[in-house]
Amino acid sequence: MSSDASSKIGHALAKFFCIKLDYRDETGTGDEKLSRGESVFSVSSADEYFEEEPTAGQWLASLAPSGGDVLHYLYSLAPFTHWLHRYNVQWLIGDLVAGITVGAVVVPQSMAYAQLAELDVEFGLYSAFMGTIIYWFFATSKDITIGPVAVMSTVVGNVVLKAQDDIPDVPGHLVASALAVICGAIVFFMGLVRIGWIVEFISLTAVSAFITGSAFYIAMGQVPALLGISKDYVDSRAETYKVVITTLQNLEHCKLDAAIGLTGLLMLYIIKYGIAYAAKKIPSRARLLFFVNTLRTVFVILLYTLISWLVNRTRREESNRAFKTLGDVPRGFQYAARPTIDTRILKSFAGQLPASVIVLLIEHISIAKSFGRINNYTINPSQELLAIGVTNLLGPFLGAYPATGSFSRTAIKSKAGVRTPLAGIITGIVVLLAIYALPAVFFYIPNATLSAVIIHAVLDLMLPANTLYQFWRISPLEVLIFIAGVLVTVFSSIENGIYTTVAISAAMLLFRVVKARGRFIGNVKVHSVVGDQLVNGQVKRNDDDPKGQYEVSKDTFEDPKGDSSTRNVFLPIDHRDGSNPNIHVDHPYPGIFMYRFSEGFNYPNANHYLDHMVEVIYRDTRRTDPHNFKKPGDRPWNDPGPKKGEAEKVDWTKPPLKAVILDFSSVNNVDLTSTQLMIDVRNQLDRYATPVPVEWHIACINNVWTKRALVSAGFGYPNPPNAEGEFKRWKPIFSVADMGGDNSAAAAAERRFNEQERRRKSGEDIESQHRQRGLSHTQVTTTRKVAVVAGLNRPLFHVDLTSALESAIANSEQKEAAAELVAKADSSDSNDGDSKPVVVEDSSKLR
Repeated sequence: MSSDASSKIGHALAKFFCIKLDYRDETGTGDEKLSRGESVFSVSSADEYFEEEPTAGQWLASLAPSGGDVLHYLYSLAPFTHWLHRYNVQWLIGDLVAGITVGAVVVPQSMAYAQLAELDVEFGLYSAFMGTIIYWFFATSKDITIGPVAVMSTVVGNVVLKAQDDIPDVPGHLVASALAVICGAIVFFMGLVRIGWIVEFISLTAVSAFITGSAFYIAMGQVPALLGISKDYVDSRAETYKVVITTLQNLEHCKLDAAIGLTGLLMLYIIKYGIAYAAKKIPSRARLLFFVNTLRTVFVILLYTLISWLVNRTRREESNRAFKTLGDVPRGFQYAARPTIDTRILKSFAGQLPASVIVLLIEHISIAKSFGRINNYTINPSQELLAIGVTNLLGPFLGAYPATGSFSRTAIKSKAGVRTPLAGIITGIVVLLAIYALPAVFFYIPNATLSAVIIHAVLDLMLPANTLYQFWRISPLEVLIFIAGVLVTVFSSIENGIYTTVAISAAMLLFRVVKARGRFIGNVKVHSVVGDQLVNGQVKRNDDDPKGQYEVSKDTFEDPKGDSSTRNVFLPIDHRDGSNPNIHVDHPYPGIFMYRFSEGFNYPNANHYLDHMVEVIYRDTRRTDPHNFKKPGDRPWNDPGPKKGEAEKVDWTKPPLKAVILDFSSVNNVDLTSTQLMIDVRNQLDRYATPVPVEWHIACINNVWTKRALVSAGFGYPNPPNAEGEFKRWKPIFSVADMGGDNSAAAAAERRFNEQERRRKSGEDIESQHRQRGLSHTQVTTTRKVAVVAGLNRPLFHVDLTSALESAIANSEQKEAAAELVAKADSSDSNDGDSKPVVVEDSSKLR
């Protein structure tokens, strides 16, 4: 359908529904459109520009993907195609070293974390294998290692235990696999439709509280197993404080496992800090010592496995062993099958599904972003969600349970010098070898040693006290949220801790938006100082002043136009931004107010903003016509005026309201509510300032849709004529700019032309050179094409605050001059009629 036909149909529908399309009279000239003549804009070399309003069709067209967008989307689904064809030997060496190193760590860790999930250790190996093999196809992070992690395993363990009560006939690993499929499907969909930005709503405070509280919860829950205390005495899945209390109450039930666990934990920390100290003393061996330190978990497990073999090799029966060991671990993928998902299984973990998805998301994305910044690359959060989703969708077919990014293994992989995501395949091969070659060795691994490995791993995740202090310095309120999240986790559960921190963080964000407070600002003339020298001016430091303040020469202030270092800046009048309170900042002109929004301008905070603005304007101004209410009944109920017989008190030192300037630099969009409130306030202030309407200047608008909304509400152009039909000419101040810019080809050509002219003229007449000896070069002036920056049809929208202020002052002065002429004319007419002249004692009171 052609545009003319659609336009006719639209106009016909508007006529049928009685919709007035041309309801705006932007210049007060009736049906006449704005032209250059109405705007007193008279730069002869400037090109005209009239701003077009965006249409709904344009908005819909901007949302529709182009063919290039579709191809780019498909290309982004397989990031390995971006770099695989450039793979080289040097990258391979780095990936081999990192992959083998991480593989040596992930095998014992995954078995330990499987116990947290209330599953046999082989399921941890299955999850580690599938995570490392699948992730690299979809990865945008070279450092992340996907597999079993402590927090996710704990959540899975809670799900499995609950399912054992609800559906005891279903094995735990089937429930865990079903949970992985459902979580994976949800996350996969989020990544596929590219809504990874939703993770940004989970703040760093929530992530830190969740990880710290979970680490403490997990560590305390592993203490009974570390000491060999049976589950009959301590429920390690209870609230953390209960676990601590019951553990202390049952210390007499400790067994020989305590010797294995405590010495293993002590050895892990001795190796960690001992090698770190050695690396500082021997920097030349730092890299070698790093790999030795990384393998401390493998060393401790092998050592205690050897001890266990020596002690228990003749005690194969579980009841006869000196301390608990893993026992038989099946070789290969014994549980490879299609995941079982039915309504009974879904109901068993439906209540914990949101927490499971949140844990899956925030741990992985926060780790990936952190290491991306450290190693100077950017991840795609949506693609990372897709990678997690695919991993958890396919993993259960080999018996895996939910897996996500691991902080400890990612740190090791990054420090080991990984070059590409392909290192995951190397790690997967190491895990595969463990699955098929080491089950006989796994039989003798002590449970207490695995508990020591878990405690050692999760305690490193807790937020250090120094970091918490830095948080306090930045945002004390968020530290309180962090503490609340940790306490809820300790005294309730991990899931409740997650919900608490996310909910409080969201509430705090909404509170800040709703209670956002704007600032009245004033202009201050500043000078640029480099060291002790004023740029293009004169300045010296006052050595006698203990504060070391600068003194600018009098000439610099008397001739500011000749000083290129002088410029206007706009500071809050109340100095709430931390600016020097010794600098006096006031409203820029009597009756003109500049107001800056701090955090957007939408329906939650619009009323709070405008109430504050009107309150201050009423406080600092007076009515333009104090005697506007001729009868007591004309006054509003909330302003009854003076008592009968008393004269109305008017503070003539206050100016009448003339103009309001709004700084929209922090406003991206406006909505119906905020726009309607602006209309209401404009009408309110017009009644207050009657008979002279208030001008509204708006600066720094960043969005064409915001402009369209404001123009539709009557902002951006002058007020319509008054009741007598008199049209008052307005005096806008336009900003113009070089159409090409200083670096454009036109500017370069102009400089070359000037240089040629200078050389030509310098060689024409030697005598003229002597006569002009005082000149360094001949000046050649050419006319450069300029254009207005903003549309001529939006004269009250300004590119910056300076132009808005200049325009408001110019119009205010013009109105004052017109008012004085009218007053003189009225005075002359009164004198001709033998009336007494009107005497104004203080002309400044008119302002």
